[in-house]
Amino acid sequence: MTSGRSRLDDRIDAAADLVTVALDELLPRADGPEHRLTEAMRYAALGPGKRLRPFFALEAGRMFDAPERPVLRAACALECVHAYSLIHDDLPCMDNDDLRRGRPTVHRAYDEATALLAGDALHSAAFEIMADPDTHDDGAVRAELVRMLAVAAGARGMAGGQMIDRLGVGEGLGAIARMQRMKTGALIAFAFEIPLVLAGAGDGERQALLGFAQDLGLAYQIVDDLIDSEEDADLLGRTDSASPDRGRVNYVTILGADAARERIDMLAAQARSHLDLFGERALYLSESVDFVLQLSA
Repeated sequence: MTSGRSRLDDRIDAAADLVTVALDELLPRADGPEHRLTEAMRYAALGPGKRLRPFFALEAGRMFDAPERPVLRAACALECVHAYSLIHDDLPCMDNDDLRRGRPTVHRAYDEATALLAGDALHSAAFEIMADPDTHDDGAVRAELVRMLAVAAGARGMAGGQMIDRLGVGEGLGAIARMQRMKTGALIAFAFEIPLVLAGAGDGERQALLGFAQDLGLAYQIVDDLIDSEEDADLLGRTDSASPDRGRVNYVTILGADAARERIDMLAAQARSHLDLFGERALYLSESVDFVLQLSA
């Protein structure tokens, strides 16, 4: 272990490497006219990133002694959905971003039509991976994972949350929390659903892990909103409270930066408390809270 690194850093990096190698094998390659599409898919899914959602799945899987191969394949399917969502988020019709993680976004590296198709194809690849018998030999288990991922990614989850965000969520904190649970929290929660389904965990364990996911996901999004508000303030020469935060209503625009930071601390403590049920088995998940909140976005 190198100086300044923790065991958690190494554990997260090892999980990311495991997922990257698996995705490299699972994602298609092509020599024909469609090769531009598969290149764009791989550019998006195999690019730099901490792969935190797969880390959560793999770490929780170890807590329950779930077999690694099905957890890993399901985590790869989840990462494909996440990658597709980022491609589409960056498009000119959405956030119109030119860079992601220090590299040109897919529609800049290729073109807008290719980016749209690459997102579509990664979405399809996720369900192809999940439904394959190599993921689990029990068709009912695979079907349940497919169903749960579809819900997490669809109108009752990520896509629905994005729509609410685009239209304007309203002024109430409850409405904002619901939108964030859908937009950001649904895929994070699904990362924990994977080992819960594969290990046949009990209701108490499920409630604890999903409570952890919900509180961590909301804290993660508030940190992201703080980063956006501070970037806007720097660009416009304003204080955080005067920043338009790109015109969207969120915890920061309603509460202000200081109160939003207090809410993050409260949610982080609450997230850790959900893990008390698991004792030392959840050590790395508990330690991951500060790590994740420092990395938001």
